[in-house]
Amino acid sequence: MTELNITKDNFEQEVLHSDKPVLIDFWANWCGPCRMLSPVISEIAEENKDKVKVCKVNVDNESELASMFRVMSIPMLVVIKDGKVVNSAVGVRPKEQILRML
Repeated sequence: MTELNITKDNFEQEVLHSDKPVLIDFWANWCGPCRMLSPVISEIAEENKDKVKVCKVNVDNESELASMFRVMSIPMLVVIKDGKVVNSAVGVRPKEQILRML
């Protein structure tokens, strides 16, 4: 798995101080659409590992981060560049649309 699991402990270092754009997938085990999107996220992570850092945040385990990003529905994808949110989307998206977000 090339996705990085993000917690409040590694968020600042791995996301805010990343030298690459970061795609964060906010998800939960019980979320059907999240499970549908997961293989697409894994594929994007594998194919773009030199250009993009792909991260996952389990909203059940990391409620502080979910709250910080005002996650109301999942799956929610957030793109961060230079420590700032530049794009976000809620719901399952096709791979091409996620790549365009980056």
